[in-house]
Amino acid sequence: MLQYAFMRHAFEAGTIVAIVAGIVGYFVVLRKSAFAAHALSHIGFAGAAGAVLAGLNPIIGLLTFTTSGGIAISTLGRKIVNRDTQIGIVLAFMLGLGVLFISLYTGYATEAYSILFGEILGISASDVLVTLIVSMALIAAMAVIYRPLLFSSLSEDVAEARGISIFWFGIIFMILVAVATSIAVQVVGVLLIFALMVTPAATAQRLSRRPAQGIIITAIIALLATWIGLFISFYLPYPVSFFITTITFLGYSAVRLYENVKPRPSLVKVAES
Repeated sequence: MLQYAFMRHAFEAGTIVAIVAGIVGYFVVLRKSAFAAHALSHIGFAGAAGAVLAGLNPIIGLLTFTTSGGIAISTLGRKIVNRDTQIGIVLAFMLGLGVLFISLYTGYATEAYSILFGEILGISASDVLVTLIVSMALIAAMAVIYRPLLFSSLSEDVAEARGISIFWFGIIFMILVAVATSIAVQVVGVLLIFALMVTPAATAQRLSRRPAQGIIITAIIALLATWIGLFISFYLPYPVSFFITTITFLGYSAVRLYENVKPRPSLVKVAES
């Protein structure tokens, strides 16, 4: 399998993206921002369509729109619990722009449409390098803001009372989610971003007792789903993203059927300690 360059690149990019999606995705679920991540992926498609119309690389438009959308969502909804309406408003506007861009484009927007379902087997060596550099910067940023982000994710009011700027941390986190979404669409696409950004994290939160442990479990689940999906897709003529989404869904379903009945300590207490 690994004698083929496209498979090596797929495994390399998939590994990098799975780790990043696992780290960021854990906080997405912890902050109850799954809808925001879902919205950003669709907003990114509008950006990709705009970039194709302008003759640019779709990834440029994807990253620009997801970042702008993340900032807009955070600015309009300062509190996580009050953000659903703002997310819906921004999402509707951006999707409208995407429809306009596609309708104005006279050719066949193959690159933009490929972002919908991912194209991991078409990733080049240069794409892998760019993904690695961006991912390293993103992980470094997450490490810097880890503790205040964790505290504000668990209890916004208490964190704000202790001097943590909920507004600015919200904006920073949404930008990081936008970047993670932009690189993750290479693997599973816009429509299936939940497979790496949300489902592994939701599974890990039912298996872990501490945030750090949960992040590690999330990354492992995302990694295994990506590796197994790539392995199976090499022998079966079906999309990689289908296998990845199926594996993560089955894993979550299995955990839900075998939930631990023992009470777990509050994550708020863990963070304060």
